[in-house]
Amino acid sequence: MSDTSFPETRPQGALARLARRKLAVLGLVLIGLAVGCAIFAPFLTSYGPDEQHFDGLTIEGAPLPPGGEYLLGTDLLGRDLLSRLMHGARTSLIIGVVANGLALLIGTLVGVTAGYFRGWIGSVLMRFTDLMMAFPALLLAICLAAIFQPSLWIVALVIALVNWVQTARVLYTETTSLAEREFIAAERALGAGHVRILFLHILPHLVPTIIVWGTLGISTTVLLEATLSFLGIGVQPPTPSWGNIIFENQTYFQAAPWLVFLPGAAILVLALAFNLVGDALRDVLDPTQRGRD
Repeated sequence: MSDTSFPETRPQGALARLARRKLAVLGLVLIGLAVGCAIFAPFLTSYGPDEQHFDGLTIEGAPLPPGGEYLLGTDLLGRDLLSRLMHGARTSLIIGVVANGLALLIGTLVGVTAGYFRGWIGSVLMRFTDLMMAFPALLLAICLAAIFQPSLWIVALVIALVNWVQTARVLYTETTSLAEREFIAAERALGAGHVRILFLHILPHLVPTIIVWGTLGISTTVLLEATLSFLGIGVQPPTPSWGNIIFENQTYFQAAPWLVFLPGAAILVLALAFNLVGDALRDVLDPTQRGRD
């Protein structure tokens, strides 16, 4: 039995609506630049991210300002800041995609299961979700990162373990509403099993919400990774991360402010880009917004 209430979200129409939003296009361009820098960093810079240069410091041992041979200057160890920022983009994007993907997977599994089966299964899962939401995400991430040995993949896992709860709560609400619809009752009456109902009738309706939360969640993940790295319990040197670049150079905040400002601006711009795209996707994929462009 078909469901006539399924929202019209054909890819061509969604892309056309998205392309008419200037802020969304700006966000996509910024994300594309970050991805390009991350992928082609070894070819776009003349130096390695950990390569120290004898001429990378002044006579007094201070970092070089932007300009000349080092376009964005050098850090406190005489390393090229541009190279470290580009390789740091790779770290932020890898953690953003991996951690947010794991968080979406966990949140979808918990939210859909609780919303569809309800009863004691839903109660247990959602009370556990409420318990996780009661802990401040940053504090919980700090505790988990302190327990495990920090590394790129451990940081991604830690962030995923604290970021799935919002997705689970949203999908639980939507799944509960969908499970009470007439077309779901008709499928049950025709003898459809749980697997068929979940994968053919519940999950397709949740795809727009999952896409939106997946896009918005990357910005949160990037900010949390930078915070953990700045606190010294995230990605560890010598692996470049925008957060640990700020941490390493914070003593030069007044003498060489570009060492803090540039990685901070990179974090801000990337998080803003994903927020712009996520907000636009939410409007484009929401059927109640049609005709308002």
